[in-house]
Amino acid sequence: MREVSIKTEYIALGQFLKLAEVIDTGGMAKAFLAEVPIHINGEVDNRRGRKLYPGDEVAIEGFGRYQVVSR
Repeated sequence: MREVSIKTEYIALGQFLKLAEVIDTGGMAKAFLAEVPIHINGEVDNRRGRKLYPGDEVAIEGFGRYQVVSR
């Protein structure tokens, strides 16, 4: 599982995808989320505004598993 560090209280899913280097730009998030299943803490969620907090686990089909950690 790869760790993704944030320095804020939370991060939106769309921003997380860019920070995790899954997508190149924030503008790609909407299309990516429409096509690729994402599980957050075991539940499917494709809302790019979904808030992720340290400790949350994100599984992205075809890309792997990530955990949000605080810096």
